[in-house]
Amino acid sequence: MRAALPDTVDESEAWQPGDPDRAEVERLLTLIRSHLGVEVAWVSAFTADQQFIYAATGAIEAMNIPVGEGTDLQGSFCTRVVAGTLPEVIPDTRRQPVTRDLAVTRDLRIGSYAGAPWYRPDGTVAGMLCCVSRHPDPSLDQHTVKYMALIADLIGDHMSSPLAQQRRITADNRRTVAGVIDDEAVRMVFQPVVRLRDRHTVGFEALARFDPAVFAGPDKAFAAATQCGLGVPLELLAVRQGLRRLPDLPAGTWLAVNLSAEALLDGQVRDTMLAHASDRITVEITEHTQVTDYPQLTEALSALRRAGVRLSIDDAGAGYASLQHILKLRPDLIKLDISLVRDIHEDPAKTALAQSLAAFATKVDADLIAEGIETAAELDRLTEIGVTYGQGYHLARPADLP
Repeated sequence: MRAALPDTVDESEAWQPGDPDRAEVERLLTLIRSHLGVEVAWVSAFTADQQFIYAATGAIEAMNIPVGEGTDLQGSFCTRVVAGTLPEVIPDTRRQPVTRDLAVTRDLRIGSYAGAPWYRPDGTVAGMLCCVSRHPDPSLDQHTVKYMALIADLIGDHMSSPLAQQRRITADNRRTVAGVIDDEAVRMVFQPVVRLRDRHTVGFEALARFDPAVFAGPDKAFAAATQCGLGVPLELLAVRQGLRRLPDLPAGTWLAVNLSAEALLDGQVRDTMLAHASDRITVEITEHTQVTDYPQLTEALSALRRAGVRLSIDDAGAGYASLQHILKLRPDLIKLDISLVRDIHEDPAKTALAQSLAAFATKVDADLIAEGIETAAELDRLTEIGVTYGQGYHLARPADLP
């Protein structure tokens, strides 16, 4: 019985250049190509609608094998072999009624073919090991199938190892994030910051949004970018997109942009911020990466602050890191974490803590911003205890600027 394609498949998987797992797979591809006497051997992995060819050896250019690229899965030999509508071995593709009319037969100049699936640990088909030549090859038979199945299992072991999976996830993240950066595929929305005593909008926080088909949310996008080493370039893109809208802000309001400590240590990021520096700009330090050197970060921020840029610390009261930021960096704005705002009108302990933070902010010449205000009762309590500013769906949702 043929193995069925899974209803859902993992994201595309790839190796980075020099990956030892790739080198071993290429060694196995060369071994099977030599043993069978075929021109090209490759291994691919399936996504929902494509197969990505990640490693190949042999006459790759002569047969137009798109290594490192995706090809149409539904038009391939592979999906038909897995579904059982094509045999694993086709000695002469031009005499086979199905393959002779497929575009891939012509595009890749396939004269003969043999394929064997490789599997994930859960038993679902992950991709294919394929051997092809430009000429018919009557020597390909069922012995070929057995030998290929053995090599496919070995390849599957390498590609399914935890280290290899992590490398492929990293490479896939890098490819996806790089595409977002190259296409500047970041849309900015702006959430008002409101002065609570009179409900007057004093500023806007620029928030990045991504195609939901690419990233489920901005937190996923920035986490993926950080994981693959593209966190700072993605943050820089988001900041630039936000700063472009500065002229569209209402007169007398300021713009807050989010940057990690790592990004603030980057020269290109600082140059971008200095080019727009004024008292209309606030930098909000995010928790994408930890601060390992406060003196270095303080020095990096000093030029911005001398140019009028204000500093905001996020998530106050939510953990040790935010309190460290406040003590070490002496911000102009402190943002009260949403966990302390939610249902504050019903919780005396939250009220006491918020009052303490409001008093502390006053003593260090900072203002307190309450995040995530969602009800009138929360708003009334925060106003009552002296919180200066607020954000939240009850006040205004993030939206585009006019």
